Amino acid sequence: MLAAPINPADINMIQGTYALLAPLPAVAGNEGVGRVLEVGPGVVALSPGDCIIPADAGLGTWRTHAVLPEDSVLRVPSDIPLLCAATLSINPCTALRMLSDFESLAPGDSVIQNAANSGVGQAVIQIAKAMGIRTINVVRDRPDLPQLVERLLALGADHVVTEDALRKPEMKEIFKSIPKPRLALNCVGGRSTTEMLRHLQPKGTMVTYGGMAKQPVTVPVSAFIFRDVRLRGFWMTQWKKDHGELMVDSLCQMVRKGQLSAPACTAVPLEDFKEALVASMQPLISSKQILLL
Repeated sequence: MLAAPINPADINMIQGTYALLAPLPAVAGNEGVGRVLEVGPGVVALSPGDCIIPADAGLGTWRTHAVLPEDSVLRVPSDIPLLCAATLSINPCTALRMLSDFESLAPGDSVIQNAANSGVGQAVIQIAKAMGIRTINVVRDRPDLPQLVERLLALGADHVVTEDALRKPEMKEIFKSIPKPRLALNCVGGRSTTEMLRHLQPKGTMVTYGGMAKQPVTVPVSAFIFRDVRLRGFWMTQWKKDHGELMVDSLCQMVRKGQLSAPACTAVPLEDFKEALVASMQPLISSKQILLL
C-alpha cells in the first residue's frame, strides 16, 4: 500500500456504528492506492508494477502490505497522481452517481449541497463544473471562511454561502442569475436539510448520503404536499453491490483533463496515525488526512 485516507466512514466502522462492519480482528481503512509487487499463477488482469485501488469497501487499507484476491482490487493508470488515486474510489464515485442517477440534469441546471468543503462536496463542484451544471455550496461559518470560499470558487463553485445565509435575501439574488436547483445533496441533516429544501424546485429531489450533524432529516409537510419534493438515500457500497462496477475510467479521464483533483489533503506518515485520527475528527476540518504507507 502507498497511501490511504481517513474518511468519516472509517471512523464509524471502528466505532461499530457503520452499516458495514468487518469481522474482528480487522484492518481499518476503506480507500487507498497500492502497487502490485507479485502475482499468483492464476492472476490474469494484474501484473507487478500495476497501481490498484479497492474494488469495494472493507478491504482494510491502513497497512503497508496485503495479500489480496485479484477481484478485490481495480487497476488504475500509473500516471494518475498518488493522492488522486488514493481518494478516487469513494468520494468522486459518490459525487458522480448522485449527479447522474436521480435527476436528468442538463447544462445550465443547478444543484445545491451542504458540507460543500467535504471530499464529496469538492468532487461535486468539479464534476458538476465539467458537466456545465451550476453549484450552490453551503458551508458552516468559521474563522477562515474567506479562505475556504476562495478555495471552493477556485475549484469551480458558482456560489458559496453559509447555513445561516440560506434564510437571507442574498439567496433571492442568487436565483436571479441561475435557476432554482432540481437536486439537493445532503450530508448533514437537521436544520441544514430543512433550509436547503426551501430552495428546491417543485418535484425536485433531495439525496441524503451522510448525517454529520447526527440529527434527523426534518421536512415540512407542505414541501411534500404542495411542492411534491422527493427524498432519496444513497450509499456507494450498496450501489457497487447492485451494479458490480466502478467509474474508474471516466474519473481518471477527468483527472487527466485537469477537471478533477484530489481534495485538500494533509499527508501524514503512518507512524503518526494517532495524530491523524485526532485531526480527522476535529470540527470545521477541510483537509483530509492521508496516511503515507
